[in-house]
Amino acid sequence: MSKIIECDVVLIWAGIMSATLATLLHELDSSLSIDIYEQLDTVAAESSAVGNNAGTGHSAFWELNYTPERANGEVDITKAISVAESCEVSKQFRASMVKKWAIQYPRLCINRIPHCSVVFGEKNVKFLKTRHENMSKYPMFTGMEYTENHARIRERMPLIMKHRDPNQSIAATYMNIGTDINFAAITRGLIDHITSTPQVRLHLKHHVSDLSKQPSGQRKVTVHDQITG
Repeated sequence: MSKIIECDVVLIWAGIMSATLATLLHELDSSLSIDIYEQLDTVAAESSAVGNNAGTGHSAFWELNYTPERANGEVDITKAISVAESCEVSKQFRASMVKKWAIQYPRLCINRIPHCSVVFGEKNVKFLKTRHENMSKYPMFTGMEYTENHARIRERMPLIMKHRDPNQSIAATYMNIGTDINFAAITRGLIDHITSTPQVRLHLKHHVSDLSKQPSGQRKVTVHDQITG
């Protein structure tokens, strides 16, 4: 037997993105009715689960793919700047949620951990050095250390340097203010907080099978309750 549920916002799957967006919307307008649908029997069990993502928060400190090398040898850090700025905003948002006790155990969620990058070969060493020089000009990357010294890199990354050829060309960067983020814990904390209000409802074991736009402009979401059928 089917039924129709009307709401202001539908969020599909209960991971960190839905939890964050639902929280932001609820903070901006607590009168909004929000329904979150998740096909599994718990939240944050896929991409947001601890073992399924790097947990770095994408700060651009170590992610080399955010700083592509152009054909002329220049290293473009435009995306790295944008990503780092967004990361800082997200950390401020999470800190505000901790302060409001939406997340009750901050040490389970966000911890400081160094972010390191290491490259091998003369071409890659040149790239990393240029990348470091460009990024160091901006305050958000202040303190990023660059070194080609094997002994120094061994202090930071002993397993990578084990049995390493002492004559191999190698370079590394080290950023002490990186973070390790438990997205699963944050997701659970945010969803627990917002679903304590009647305006936000979480539906577990619900499979979304279709999404379409109606002539009225509304969206129709077809959902199958896997418990009741």
